[in-house]
Amino acid sequence: MFDIKKIDFKAQNAKNEFFVSFQNTGFAVFENHDISFDLLDSIYSSWEKFFNSDEKLKFKFDPIIQDGFFPFRTESAKDNLVKDLKEFFHVYPRTKLPDFLQEKTKELYRQLVLMGETLLNWLDDQTPNHIKNKFSETLIDMVKNSDRNLLRVLHYPPIGDKIEKGAIRAAAHEDINLITLLVSGSQPGLEAKDKENNWHKVPVDKGMITVNVGDMLQMASGGYFPSTSHRVVNPGKENQNVSRFSLPMFIHPRNEVVLKSGTTAHDYLQERLKEIRLK
Repeated sequence: MFDIKKIDFKAQNAKNEFFVSFQNTGFAVFENHDISFDLLDSIYSSWEKFFNSDEKLKFKFDPIIQDGFFPFRTESAKDNLVKDLKEFFHVYPRTKLPDFLQEKTKELYRQLVLMGETLLNWLDDQTPNHIKNKFSETLIDMVKNSDRNLLRVLHYPPIGDKIEKGAIRAAAHEDINLITLLVSGSQPGLEAKDKENNWHKVPVDKGMITVNVGDMLQMASGGYFPSTSHRVVNPGKENQNVSRFSLPMFIHPRNEVVLKSGTTAHDYLQERLKEIRLK
């Protein structure tokens, strides 16, 4: 059974519930965390204003450092030639933002990194020794002083009636990083695939934070933690003219961290960026 657990972040058994769900499905969903709904509402509102303005064109992404604004239909999933129906903005600690977005976006960045570090500590505590022995260092040490943590602000515009055959908001893919913390989208649409290739809707109630395994954690653990395929499907006709926003935080190791013999986090990231046509 594909059971993505909904977990009270502050509950006494949260650490164990998280580990079980993560190891079985590659996903978990948290409620009752410390990130305020008011902050999230304000950020969604502000970024909607940004994406609906021409100001975004002043922040066109830098292909070398990979931050800034990525226009509509820039990215495609690995092994998929049809580009996704989305535009997005990459935020790193060094990233220049419009003044009206700076303070609250960087505050959310800080809070999501702290939550991600807590979850990595939980995994370090719960992971059996024969798996931990595969790690080049503890998971929390992998991200210590990392400047690679990435907040991606995603906007899926209204799709209308005329779209390319096979194009969806985000085609099936796996994340590159260690773990992803995804602030629930403003509209439903996120689905995850089980081992029998069946798709399941992921709970996206307001304020929930979905956490999933990335390929780097799958690699470092020798497959013990599964990097589960997921996608964002197109809305039904009743919501075709409604935008969708979401805020994934990708927790990345430092560049030099060894994921497996002969492969560093930097090596693997560059390989994957080419596969999704961002390099």
